[in-house]
This record gives sequence, C-alpha cells and structure tokens, in this order.
Amino acid sequence: MPVVIGHRGAPGYLPEHSRSSYLRAIAAGVDAVEPDVVPSRDGVLVVRHENEISGTTDVAARREFAVRRTSKVVDGERLTGWFTEDFTWAELQTLRCRERIPAIRPTSAAHDGSDPVLRLREVLDLAREGGVGVVLEVKHAAAFSRLGFDMAELVASELRESGWADAGDALVIESFEPLVLARLRERGIRVPLVQLIESDGAPWDLRERDGSDAATYASMLTGSGLDALAEAVEGISPDKRLVLAPDRWGRATGPARLVGEAQERGLRVFTWTCRPENAFLLPAYRRGGGKAAFGDYRGEWTVLRDAGLDGVFVDHPDLGVEFFGTVQNT
Repeated sequence: MPVVIGHRGAPGYLPEHSRSSYLRAIAAGVDAVEPDVVPSRDGVLVVRHENEISGTTDVAARREFAVRRTSKVVDGERLTGWFTEDFTWAELQTLRCRERIPAIRPTSAAHDGSDPVLRLREVLDLAREGGVGVVLEVKHAAAFSRLGFDMAELVASELRESGWADAGDALVIESFEPLVLARLRERGIRVPLVQLIESDGAPWDLRERDGSDAATYASMLTGSGLDALAEAVEGISPDKRLVLAPDRWGRATGPARLVGEAQERGLRVFTWTCRPENAFLLPAYRRGGGKAAFGDYRGEWTVLRDAGLDGVFVDHPDLGVEFFGTVQNT
C-alpha cells in the first residue's frame, strides 16, 4: 500500500497549510503531511505554497501592508502582490489563511480568516504530536538565493534545532530543484531526498546555471537520467500525468513504465496530486456538475494504485486513506 500524504494538510476541506487543515489530515489517518517552505525577511521558514501570498492570506485586506504590494519575477514568471520575504515573521503571524481556489472549494472558503499563518516548526510539532511523518518541500531555492537566502542552510538549521535532522523514518525532503537537495546532503542532512518532476520543462536552478543546456525533467526519466538520480537521491515524485500517460482524448494508458524502471534502480516513486474534483481529473474521468463536482476519481486513482507507487499526495485525506489504504484495494 502506498504512503498517503496529506498535501498541504487537507485543502479539500480547509484552507491549505492552516493548523486546522493539518489536524484534519492527521485525524483522517494519513501517514504524513506535506508543508511547503519559503522564508520571511528575518529568515524564518514559513509554511506557504508560494512566497506570493495574496491568494492564500488576508494580506490584501490589511491597510497597514498596502505599501508592500510590489511586482517580482519568480522562476521566470512576473508576479504582483505581497511576498513573504518582505515581511518579518512577527508580521506574518498576524495574517490569516484563506482558501486559494474558492470557486472550486467554497466549503473551505467558509473557513477563511480562522487560522494564522504557520512556521515550519509548528507543523513539525503537530506531526510529532500526531504520530505522522513529514514530506517537506523546499520552494524556489534559486530565486531566494539571489535575494540572499540560503534555503539549504535555513532548512538544515531548522531541522537540527527541532530534532528532525536525522529523522530518516519520519522525514522526507523534496524539491523541483536538484541543486538545493545536493546542498542539503552536503550539510549533513541524511533523511531521504526526493526529486520532484514536472510533466515538461526543466528545473529552474539548472536553467540559471546551464542555460539552454540544462537537463530537462524528461531527460531525468530516461535510463541514464534515472541512473544519475539513483546516485543523488532516494526517490522521485513525478506529476501524476506522467504516471497516467493520457492519450490525445484524455484517457489513461498507464501505468507508465517509469515507475517500475525507477524502482528497479532503488528509487521510491511518489506522485502528485490526487484530487477528486472534475477540474483536476483527466477528461475521460470527468462527470457532470461542473468543475467543483466530484468526477470518477476512483477510476483515475485505480490506474495510480495499479502502478505500485510508494506514495501518493492527496487533497482529501479521508478519501485517500479509504481508497489507497484499505485491504480491498491492494
């Protein structure tokens, strides 16, 4: 049975990365939770999916922070809003979480304003108290490096101070950027490392270093690419589309061979993200009722289950635990 990971907690029901969201995931019986980390101005690791926070907090409604609105380029994309690195942790603590996609998840949006923003230490404490593991994602390391933040050092220091640096049975660290994973290993972090893999493109840190010669995500999934990854990390986590392998009509033709090929090399294989709403399913599994309605998610998830994955990320932990974690589905 694959490890079931509460992706940002339980964002299918409550605003992502909120205390309530993590507690709901733990109560549902997940094996682990997944916080994303970005830095505050004073170097505190803040749990947010992105450093631009206008869509996931109430910062836009806070008059005292109106002058902080600005535009920046993050991994080649120009964004306008409010950014964690322009706030101290004390200031960020005053913000409240909001639902990122209220049109699709209005029930979650009803809880807007209930929970404060968390720092990594608080999520680690919740996981330890709840008896679950943590899959920690390091975000935008190359972009933050240009701003003077060494994400590998910030993460390593936090893990040592919190007693998680050697929690190999309870902690995994992942990133889309391979260079930050290598730097974590250089700093003596011995927990399993996982390379996240998009369905196209190339890691942004390699683009900055190597330009047009940067290794693409697709090249990582070739035989030689998997060989190289097996020397550097303990696992990979590809976009679920790479496992489902949809045809031109949006029908899954998988499970793709990449899962078995990676596992043959000793790599653990995870995938992201299992969501039941039509908006996130392949076309062949969508049903009536609009984007927010649940489609035939069991049909899509069956392909993922049959792939023999080591772990799956889910937005609705109860559904994930029931489907992937029960005996009748093994």
